Amino acid sequence: GLRGAGPALAMAAAPRWRERLFALYFLSHIPITALIDLQPLLPAGIAPRALTDLLQQYATAFRDPMMLQPPEWFKAFIYCEAFLQLPFFPVAAYAFLKGGCRWIRTPAIIYSTHVATTLFAILAHILFHDFSRSEQGGPQTLRERLLLLSIYLPYLLIPLLLLFTMLCNPHYKHVEKRKRK
Repeated sequence: GLRGAGPALAMAAAPRWRERLFALYFLSHIPITALIDLQPLLPAGIAPRALTDLLQQYATAFRDPMMLQPPEWFKAFIYCEAFLQLPFFPVAAYAFLKGGCRWIRTPAIIYSTHVATTLFAILAHILFHDFSRSEQGGPQTLRERLLLLSIYLPYLLIPLLLLFTMLCNPHYKHVEKRKRK
């Protein structure tokens, strides 16, 4: 009977483990963005000392000069994070915590495509840029590049999983047709 239909039924249902992962991703992104990621956009001395120290410690430990002296293209991505992504985070967190919200499909596709595109540029910069002239000391060795890459990689992989889920999971693909009167 239903034994062979197990995987098909599981795939058709809302993917709860993925929804929980996406909810955690968006919830955790709110404080990270608000307290850390947006600092390069603020005038010097505005952010509390504890937060600027935290950013400095991160940038030193992971050799990430982009967060201390962002190139203009990277700063443009931070503006996108501030004005496009940050307002979306609580909406997405709500949808995925609640579960089964098909209305999140289109905004999630837009979000995940945008973020994946920005992350490809960031990851390529980490892997291939010559940081030898960077005042803040970027990654020099392959090991340092891979360590920094490991910080950014989840912000590519989770949006790609989100995109795949929104495009391929039958729960999100199915749109109810309205009855014609």
